Formats: sequence, structure tokens, C-alpha cells
Amino acid sequence: MNLVWQRFTLSTLPLKEYLATSYVHRSLVGLLSSWRQTSVLLQWGDAIAAALLSLIYALAPFASSTLVGFLLVACVGFWLLLTLSDEVTPANISSSVTPIHLLVLLYWGVAAIATALSPVKKVALNDLGTLTLYLLLFTLCARVLRSPRLRSWIIILYLHVSLIVSVYGLRQWFFGATALATWVDPESPMSKTTRVYSYLGNPNLLAGYLLPAVIFSLVAIFVWQSWPKKALALTMLIVNISCLILTFSRGGWIGLVVAVLAVMALLIYWKSVEMPRFWRTWSIPIVLGGLIGVLVLAVIFVEPVRLRVFSIFADRKDSSNNFRRNVWDAVFEMIRDRPIFGIGPGHGSFNKVYPLYQRPRYTALSAYSILFEVTVETGFVGLACFLWLLIVTFNTALLQVRRLRQIRSVEGFWLIGAIAILLGMLAHGTVDTVWYRPEVNTLWWLIVALIASYWTPLAQNQTNTTNSEPAVN
Repeated sequence: MNLVWQRFTLSTLPLKEYLATSYVHRSLVGLLSSWRQTSVLLQWGDAIAAALLSLIYALAPFASSTLVGFLLVACVGFWLLLTLSDEVTPANISSSVTPIHLLVLLYWGVAAIATALSPVKKVALNDLGTLTLYLLLFTLCARVLRSPRLRSWIIILYLHVSLIVSVYGLRQWFFGATALATWVDPESPMSKTTRVYSYLGNPNLLAGYLLPAVIFSLVAIFVWQSWPKKALALTMLIVNISCLILTFSRGGWIGLVVAVLAVMALLIYWKSVEMPRFWRTWSIPIVLGGLIGVLVLAVIFVEPVRLRVFSIFADRKDSSNNFRRNVWDAVFEMIRDRPIFGIGPGHGSFNKVYPLYQRPRYTALSAYSILFEVTVETGFVGLACFLWLLIVTFNTALLQVRRLRQIRSVEGFWLIGAIAILLGMLAHGTVDTVWYRPEVNTLWWLIVALIASYWTPLAQNQTNTTNSEPAVN
């Protein structure tokens, strides 16, 4: 059974041997290696790539989607240049492609087939180009994040940018902010409650953007070694979680609860070897009970929280719930009519096809659920591929957490945070599709790339556990 699981998750796939004998790999990778040896700039290739990525993650909350798109094109072009000029060495071969890369490529292939079969091919082809940019962003991130120093830099940059975003969101809470759209039922008792949105213009989008910041700032308390840095991480945690809560995004709250539970469970697993027997047995029940207790007290004594939580269970009596239900009814019909490869990737395809199925007065730009969106765009084949990608990603992350736990490397805390973030973003995405916005989508692929950057072959995991990655303080 264990062997079947390893093969299903590609844990034992001999990628190094395959790439060493691959004609395509040998023909393309290293094609410009002789030029790179004489180029002054390409000697700093990874640092320049990190600078380009830094621009994306520094500007994403403040810049237009068009500017982010230009930066994505620049990143993809530079990744192509680096790949063609790479030196073909055993070290590069073993780390350049992981099982996650293969599933990402497979998902792109399914999306390409969905585009070819789409009823709106021209629009779908344009959206396939956008999807390609995001997937190649993943490949560049996975390459850059292999360096612990650059990995630490990108995470620190994101945490500082998110702190700026959160501070402005808190300012909106204290001084008021004009709602830019109808986010709350005007007949609801919460119609006058301020929902902060900071620079992102939408509280649900802000919640999706801040979720990774909350978890990363939590694990940074364990990664950063000096007390001033730990104090900074704690400050970031308090500010980010406060701003996320004040978005009053129900999907964001669901994602936050799932992410916090996951990160606490993984932190207890990490620390369990140092715990007395009592705490190894009862830590998770105590943490779970404590979190449930805090949530119950918040529901009882904080009226806005109580109203938002109860609205989750109001079904069609809540206008937001009713809107989603009507959109989902139309989406189910779209899936029924094109179940295998869907209508084609991207919101452009959705916007062309959805009006043919929509209920009167329920215009929508997406399916309001990641899983429904993937299914309507690429069919059940695409959904199966996406779920396989998730399984391989989580399996890879857990294997590397176990490896880093054995050698007590603090780098494992970033992996713990990455697992919790992906689970939280998926939970949020179950009832919303802010996942497809550039501010959040770039973060998703950054987190997936972070996991891929730690990958080592399973055989190497089992036989070589003495080489620790440098700890980043």
C-alpha cells in the first residue's frame, strides 16, 4: 500500500535519470550556457530574478492588474533566459524539476486541451496565456526559493508589505471608510458596519491577501532568532490578524480558522519530541478546545461576529448566500453540458458562456468556488488533475517537514506555514474566488513554489538526513 501511495504521489519517480536522458531537456537547457559564462549580468541571474519577483510582491496590493501582468511577462522572459543558459550539472538536474512541476505541466496541458475544445476559443486562448504566466511564475519562484537567503528575503518583503496594507486597513476601521460596493445586505443589522478593504478595494480580497501574512508572521516567531525580530513578528501577527478579522469576510474567517488549526497541529508535531508525555497526548485537544472556546465567546459577546457567523447558516435568507446559490445553480448546468473538458480556462470564457445559463439579475464574473470554477473551466479531467496536484504538493510538504524535523532545521517552520496557508486558502476559496485575482493568485503560486523548493528525492530523504540547510535568522 505504501508503494502504491509513493507512486501515486510521484515520490519515487526517477526524475534525475529521466532528465539526464531527455532529448528535449538536453537540447534546450544549457543552449546558451557559453554566453552566460561571459555575461556579467547573468552571473547574478538568481539575484536579478529575485529582484523581479520582489517587484511583483511589493507592488501587487497597490498596482493595477495590467502592471502586474507586465511584470509577470518580464519574469517569464527572464526565467526562459536563465533556463536556456543554465549549466547542465547533476545538482541543477536534480533540483530543477520536481513532482509538483510535472503536475503543474499536466494541468496546463489539460487547460490547453480545454482551450482547443472551448466554444469561445479566441477568448479562452487569451486566458490560457494568462494562466501560463502564473504557472511560469511558479517555476521561477521555485528556482529562486531554493536559496535560503533569497527565500527569506521574499517572505520578509511580503510580510512588510502586508504590514503596510494592514495598518491602512486598521486606519479605515478607526476613521471610517466608504463602501465601494454592496458587500452587506442593506437590510441586515450589519449594513452600517465598516468592512475594511485597505488598498485592495474589496474586503474579501483583502482577507485572502492577508491570510498568508497571518500564518507567516506566526511561524516567523519561531524562525527569527533574536528577540527584536521575534517582537516584530508578534507585532505583524497582531496587526494582520486584527485587519483580517475586521474585513468581516466569512470566507476569510473560515480560511483563518482552518489555517490556524493546521499550523497549531503541525507546530505541536514539530515540538512533540521535546514535550513530556502528557503534552504530547493532550496538546491538540487543548488547543482545539481553546480555539473553539474563543470562537464561542466571540459569537456570544461580539454582535457583528455573531451576525456574520449566523448568516453562514441562513441559506437563502441571506442575500449573499442566495446570490451564490443562484450562481451555483447556473454553474451546475454549465458543468452538466460540458463535463469532460469544460468551457475553457479563465474568467473571459466564463463571462462569455455564463450569461446563457444565468438566472435573471444574478450576473457573476466567476463560479464563487475554486473547485466549481476549475470544473466549469477544464471539466472533471481538469478537476482530477488539480486535486492530484494538491495531493502531490501536500505529500511533498509533509515529507520535507519530517526530514527537516529530524535535522532540527528552523527552515521547517516556513514549510509548516506553507501547508497551513494552502489549506486556509482552499477553505476560503470553497465559497469565493478571490483566488483568481492577481494579488492572491501570485501568493498561491509563491507558496506552492516554496514547497517545491524544499523537494529532495525520497531515496535521498531516507539515506541523507545529515545535511542541514542553513538556518536563516
